[in-house]
Amino acid sequence: MALPFVDRSNSSLPVQFVTPSKWRSWVKEQNATRRGWLESLGLSGAAGDFAVLPGRDGKASGAVLVLSAKPTLWDFGSLGTRLPAGTWRLGDPSPVSATEAAVAIGLGTWRFERYKAKKGKPGPKIVWPDGADKARATAMIDSIHLARDLITTPSSDMGPAELAEAARTLAKAHGAKIKVVVGDDLLKQNFPMIHAVGRASTRPPRLIDLTWGKDSDPKVTLVGKGVCFDTGGLDLKPATGMLNMKKDMGGAATMMAVAAMVMACKLPVRLRLLVPAVENSVSGNAFRPLDVVPTRKGINVEIGNTDAEDRLILCDALHEGASEKPTMMVDCATLTGAARVSLGTDLPALFCNNDELANGLIRSGTEVDDPMWRMPLWRPYRRLLDSKVADINNVSGGAFGGAITAALYLQEFVPDDVPWAHFDMMAWNNTTRPGRPEGGEAQAARAIFATIEKRVKP
Repeated sequence: MALPFVDRSNSSLPVQFVTPSKWRSWVKEQNATRRGWLESLGLSGAAGDFAVLPGRDGKASGAVLVLSAKPTLWDFGSLGTRLPAGTWRLGDPSPVSATEAAVAIGLGTWRFERYKAKKGKPGPKIVWPDGADKARATAMIDSIHLARDLITTPSSDMGPAELAEAARTLAKAHGAKIKVVVGDDLLKQNFPMIHAVGRASTRPPRLIDLTWGKDSDPKVTLVGKGVCFDTGGLDLKPATGMLNMKKDMGGAATMMAVAAMVMACKLPVRLRLLVPAVENSVSGNAFRPLDVVPTRKGINVEIGNTDAEDRLILCDALHEGASEKPTMMVDCATLTGAARVSLGTDLPALFCNNDELANGLIRSGTEVDDPMWRMPLWRPYRRLLDSKVADINNVSGGAFGGAITAALYLQEFVPDDVPWAHFDMMAWNNTTRPGRPEGGEAQAARAIFATIEKRVKP
């Protein structure tokens, strides 16, 4: 999707920014025509109020946007859709940086029109804000647009093979290496869980393994859940539960977005991206409840529920990722409904075995307005995953603490000396908000990137 930005233009119209506390004084400073126009619109100076301002010739002469009392980048997220056609230039967005304002505008212009014969009309052009880091803003916008496109694409066109192809395209764009292990080769290379979960589909499972950067640089490993569609397996979901399962690969798309940012901004890291990509389907060879399946680590898992397949594919990838002892490892997954019950759809749950890493992620999330909430890896609940016939069960026997027990299951496959963070997220915007249109969303991606950047830059 083309970005809305252009370089400096002599014919651009100004967009002014006002805070609620200064609205009345600003209105008094306008000419009679503007004051009358603003009065007719009934604007009160509330955050989000917006108006195109008339000139003496009846044509637009500018625009005004009322920011929040404490502005964030999202205050600017609707400009790309609210401004009429034409070329516009922004006033000073302080205290938000010019780069962050540009990111919000670019994110707000995302539209998913792949299957529409009639495309939306071109939007306005906006002059790059003074002082904006164009390359950085473009990397952020393009990466999150990529994730949104992948998540929102129907599963008919976004299966394991298509997700792997998207990763290949990403690798080619940045000169990264990529290896994809497909089908029965997963068994030969000891990824039995990924194979078990994906073998019932006519679309073979695979492990996507992308590497980039110098081996001498700090190792950063990203792991993303790539369940391209989840029927629930033999523990079949109801129709309503299956309705939006095309987004169940949202963790993979989010990690691909982070990887794209890291590579585009050329951070001094040795990056590894691992994506187990499967479709959890039903057929004669589907894995069954109470089956016992081995893992790459050698732990045998009793399958308490085939609809908890996500943690099964992640455990093989996490064990492989941890084998290199990275300086940090992060996984993202649309893992549990329990996390959504606890925190709602907008706030990803963060589980972390390292306080320094957790605090860094939370701090970055606050700084870049990409929030999260830390939840406990409460070890006493590990007993809920005990199995009478195997080393561990993939689910607990009760209805409580589901997000915690899922995270504890994953922790079994990560050594204590590997700083590891796990995000349990929605990966979807249920409604449109400034900068965040309805559809797929790369939640926590900017926060994760900012944390990596801080940890590796001198």
